Amino acid sequence: TVTVPQNSMTALVGPSGSGKSTLAKLMAGFWDVKNGVITMGGHDLREIPLSQLYDQIAFVSQDNYLFDDTVRENIRMGRLSATDEEVAAAAHKAGCDSFIGALEKGYDTVVGGGGAHLSGGERQRIAIARAMLKDAPIVILDEATAYIDPENEAVIQQAVAELVKQKTVIVIAHRLSTITGADNILVIQNGRLAAEGKHEALLENCALYREMWQ
Repeated sequence: TVTVPQNSMTALVGPSGSGKSTLAKLMAGFWDVKNGVITMGGHDLREIPLSQLYDQIAFVSQDNYLFDDTVRENIRMGRLSATDEEVAAAAHKAGCDSFIGALEKGYDTVVGGGGAHLSGGERQRIAIARAMLKDAPIVILDEATAYIDPENEAVIQQAVAELVKQKTVIVIAHRLSTITGADNILVIQNGRLAAEGKHEALLENCALYREMWQ
């Protein structure tokens, strides 16, 4: 049994194909578990109406889907009742200002199907802005910095830090250097929990984690 306490940061690490993303999607309620159970606040996820469940969770992945609509409306997907000012404030916090300002029609630029007219890093920042606007109490980050070019990495790291303030955070990371400060690290291997603990303890007690760190 694994417990993720409120307002803590839990990291999922493990070799490629170990089941980290699957676990994150199950936690987000994208799929139902067939064996075992996932609960939120003591309630089985399968018993929580989807609309309520999705209000509780913001999911930012490495493959964020953008709709063939304007930049503004793509960000507003996080909270449909948001004003233009609130959309702009979220974009600013997510470090989107620089590239939105350079777009031909700014916030009114249509991004193309799947966000085809934007780079991977730009799509990522819009997804983070969308999640900020949603302001859900639980944030799941699945490789959220996967496509970031080096000059934008600091901006994204700052945006993510802003996004997760006072939230319950579950993060999947390939680069262990980004999660050394996590409250709890779950080491996943072949779909199972191989070990859990803080960074220092795992370096000492878990050969797989030590190998990955080195």
